[in-house]
Amino acid sequence: MKPFAQSCENNKQPILDILQRVFADRKHVLEIGSGTGQHAVFFAANLPHLHWQSSDLPENHAGIREWIRESPLPNLSEPITVDADQQTWPLESVDAIFTANTFHIMSWPQVQRTLEGIERVLQSGGVLAVYGPFNYNGEFTSESNRNFDVWLKQRGAHQGIRDFEAVNELAEAIGLKLMEDNAMPANNRLLVWRRR
Repeated sequence: MKPFAQSCENNKQPILDILQRVFADRKHVLEIGSGTGQHAVFFAANLPHLHWQSSDLPENHAGIREWIRESPLPNLSEPITVDADQQTWPLESVDAIFTANTFHIMSWPQVQRTLEGIERVLQSGGVLAVYGPFNYNGEFTSESNRNFDVWLKQRGAHQGIRDFEAVNELAEAIGLKLMEDNAMPANNRLLVWRRR
């Protein structure tokens, strides 16, 4: 059965509204953590000027392929394996990277290694867009995010909503400069960095 996430359905249009602007001059996007594949199909269909490269851990590839088979697009590639714990990723360079709802699922060391991987493949002048919930000044931005964080930690002690400042520090360390911090529905953010 084809995987489905209601959250992807809910957030795809608000995310697209920003990606249409920040990816307007991009050519090749790597999506880290394509999950069900819903975002990949929707964004590739609505951003036809981009080549959209889906990726995830191997156990999620079958579901992503189902979405792609149902809506084949010339600018959407079948998933490759991008694993934070692997030193090399199976592509050399892209001018944009998008990831949604991944940093709070990964352990903090995996977030750090993901930024190291981004440093290896994101071209100079490249754009990184990260969607999800973030804390600011060590505080939850809403009661629902506090409850979500409790749920995440019950699911896995390594999970949890990340502090914006800590993530931005990692980004700056690899030469990224924060361009935008967009408030999104359901107490999420869409952060946009550009590589110097």
